[in-house]
Amino acid sequence: MFAKVHIPILGVVENMSVHTCSQCGHEEHIFGEQGGSRIAETYDTVLLGALPLALSIREQVDGGCPTVIAEPDGEIAQAYRLIAKRTALGISLMEKSKVIPVAS
Repeated sequence: MFAKVHIPILGVVENMSVHTCSQCGHEEHIFGEQGGSRIAETYDTVLLGALPLALSIREQVDGGCPTVIAEPDGEIAQAYRLIAKRTALGISLMEKSKVIPVAS
């Protein structure tokens, strides 16, 4: 759809990519593995990052304190920051002709 209406795709963020058991630490790909990578490849774009399926994300956001503030040095906050950096880099490298002006 985005290609059809000429909206550039910056990349893919895979949400709920892996669940880590809070009791034993076992990691499980509940929704399959490498889905974000496959989608990025199919649509000729990049994987900006992957976020886990973690109860803490919901609890922190619901409490008004997002993960990057609640646990700034944690793994999940690092994943968010990496996605933000890759997004900023992608925007900075976009051709000006691909940027669609926003009406005021």
